[in-house]
Amino acid sequence: MEYWPVPYVPLVAPFAFDAFVSFCVAVLLAVLVNAEGQAFMATILGDRRVDPKDRFHFIAFFHLDIVGTINYLVGGFGWAKHMDVDPGKFAHPRLYTFLSRLAGPLFNILLANIAGSIILMFKAFEADPRVFKMVAGVNLTTAVYNLIPIPPLAAGALLVALLPAHLAGLRRLLDQGGPYLVLALTLLDRLYPQYSYRPWLDHQVRTIFTYLTGF
Repeated sequence: MEYWPVPYVPLVAPFAFDAFVSFCVAVLLAVLVNAEGQAFMATILGDRRVDPKDRFHFIAFFHLDIVGTINYLVGGFGWAKHMDVDPGKFAHPRLYTFLSRLAGPLFNILLANIAGSIILMFKAFEADPRVFKMVAGVNLTTAVYNLIPIPPLAAGALLVALLPAHLAGLRRLLDQGGPYLVLALTLLDRLYPQYSYRPWLDHQVRTIFTYLTGF
């Protein structure tokens, strides 16, 4: 049974209150695991903190980024608030910084897998898995759209890590302006869908979603 399209975009799809509530729950979970996943990877790679106030509190609202949340509403994907990572504490600063950022979408995929397993159990008992369907869809969308090579998305972190040292100014510019550039591209996609970059990424989301959930 199809309740809503995957990926789900609340400001584009026909509005339904139950779908929007499920979407909000899924976004909070996606942001939480993405941010804490980055913190976990950074910690085990060497960036350990004494009583870090931005890590391991597992309060999703503290991880919400304003621009990232707007992008979730407009485009169905977004990002968590910037997780502070200190490359100076890493044995291999560029590599470990990228791995820390990559952990975010990897944790989203892990949560989507868990939701997919729950959906399969619900189907076996003929129960309604719609909330878990949204959780799986939003987390997969978040993970796949991290392939866009613009910070704060994971592929953007790889781009920044590969920039040579003498382009430090460009690196700072990408870090600071990247979120607004992603939002601008998302808004452009909504206004001019004929120039959309989404079809290929959306196809990957739906393919993985069907594999995990059977829908």
